[in-house]
Amino acid sequence: MSPRALTPLSPAATPASQIRNFCIIAHIDHGKSTLADRMLQITGVVADRDMRAQYLDRMDIERERGITIKSQAVRMPWQTDSATGTTETFALNMIDTPGHVDFTYEVSRSLAACEGAILLVDAAQGIEAQTLANLYLALENDLTIIPVLNKIDLPAADPDKFAKELADLIGGRPEDVLRVSGKTGVGVEALLDRIVSEIPAPVGDADAPARAMIFDSVYDAYRGVVTYVRMVDGRLEPRERIQMMSTRAAHDLLEIGVSSPEPTPTQGLGVGEVGYLITGVKDVRQSKVGDTVTTLRRPASEALAGYTDPKPMVFSGIYPIDGSDYAELREALDKLKLSDASLQYEPETSVALGFGFRCGFLGLLHLEIITERLSREFGLDLITTAPSVIYEVTTDTGEKVVVTNPSEYPDGRVASVAEPMVKTAILLPKDYVGTVMELCQSRRGALLGMEYFSEERVELRYRMPLGEIVFDFFDQLKSKTQGYASLDYEPDGQQEADLVKVDVLLQGDKVDAFSAIVHREKAYAYGTMMAERLRKLIPRQNFEVPIQAAIGARIIARETIRALRKDVLAKCYGGDISRKRKLLEKQKEGKKRMKMVGRVEVPQEAFIAALSGDVEGKK
Repeated sequence: MSPRALTPLSPAATPASQIRNFCIIAHIDHGKSTLADRMLQITGVVADRDMRAQYLDRMDIERERGITIKSQAVRMPWQTDSATGTTETFALNMIDTPGHVDFTYEVSRSLAACEGAILLVDAAQGIEAQTLANLYLALENDLTIIPVLNKIDLPAADPDKFAKELADLIGGRPEDVLRVSGKTGVGVEALLDRIVSEIPAPVGDADAPARAMIFDSVYDAYRGVVTYVRMVDGRLEPRERIQMMSTRAAHDLLEIGVSSPEPTPTQGLGVGEVGYLITGVKDVRQSKVGDTVTTLRRPASEALAGYTDPKPMVFSGIYPIDGSDYAELREALDKLKLSDASLQYEPETSVALGFGFRCGFLGLLHLEIITERLSREFGLDLITTAPSVIYEVTTDTGEKVVVTNPSEYPDGRVASVAEPMVKTAILLPKDYVGTVMELCQSRRGALLGMEYFSEERVELRYRMPLGEIVFDFFDQLKSKTQGYASLDYEPDGQQEADLVKVDVLLQGDKVDAFSAIVHREKAYAYGTMMAERLRKLIPRQNFEVPIQAAIGARIIARETIRALRKDVLAKCYGGDISRKRKLLEKQKEGKKRMKMVGRVEVPQEAFIAALSGDVEGKK
């Protein structure tokens, strides 16, 4: 704890001129949470005995994986000496943001609640793809950028080289780039002083009707919905009646306060403050991220500009293994939607899997995290279908059909299929350029450009189909570059392509859960892979079962599960061969009849194994 740290300020005593709102943005694993830990310690809001690594990461899954999934806001006091020689006390509102491309929506909402951003770069790795993506997001929001090199205590760190790289990127001098170590605390006090001196104070009208932007919310089992807001105009106080401007729903404000970093009730929030509101509301749909909160007594006439709704990039079906868990799954998704505004879902049914939900995610890691949270936090056993993206199919009659699930693909003649495209930026060492170009071309990528950031580091820009990168592209990229490459992508319209729907048939019946939309060149590979996989997974029946992969009416692959054979000759200890033949003929007739009426039983484990992550990946 620094001698300049104080006991937390009361918001009533904090004018807007003494508030600084900032967030930390960086690529994944560049040390945002560690730097946030040191700031909490140095400013004294967390005692040394209570300190733990990744203090702001509240979920077990965040700690286990070492990644931040949800942004966390915290208020810290800090003293600095003014030009007149007096000591001033400032309230610093910090938001620690995620670094992975799938959680960009969390970052964009955090940026809208701030006036400045710390751009953090690992002094051993340099600028990565997500560093650039987050920097451009911050510049779009007109934020003041403070460039910082972290991990300068590492033996592999090269601060001089990367300070020049960072200065060239944002336009400045290498000596202006701060050098800190989130682990040891070196340079963190100088960074806090820089935040106070460079980031502007929030601007707002203290006398105007209250307007607060909801930038996050979580569901608490005991207290209901906890809403995190950034005050823009006016003031909110406890026991007031507040109103949500989009739904016009009115609630009593039971508690208002700041996170410091534990919830601390206060006497109200004024212009520029970041804090939380508790109204006791249990209905999660009444607290929308991006909504404006005002008072019922003196409502604001105009809502604040909200956030653009995130567009899901990957779709997957989520089904409970036990059909009776459907209602619990709906409730769990409702609650998760509150703490993760980018999750989208709607009910759907599958012949093979029963009732479930079609969910839209921002990427594969997002899908993985949501399913993990559903099983951990709500105790649900789930099956997820192979991920797919949105296709726009035009039939011969000119009708346009939006397909988020292969089962929605029209059966008639198809005139054209448009698939979503993305612009990708891949940063990598120059030695791996040839390997990565080969990988991108195999995924139908078109090279847009190539740029050298330094003698060692190159940025490749490709336009690629989203369907080719959402499965195992990132894994392949990491393995082909020994983990050095980083990837970022953004939507870039649609493009027509030669795509077909591959159906999987068990004894002539289509199983919708195994269908996929793939490029015609890769259809045969997908069909043979799926047929072979199911042959190994489905247990043998009393009759022969053909597994076929088909495009329309044309069979492109086939495997056969051989029938179980009962030893009907066991009771024959000798005698004429005609006796044995008679018994075998009788068995053969019975199997033929059984095959006509028999339905194939596919065990739940076979579905789970067949639909696991690499089903689509190895097309």
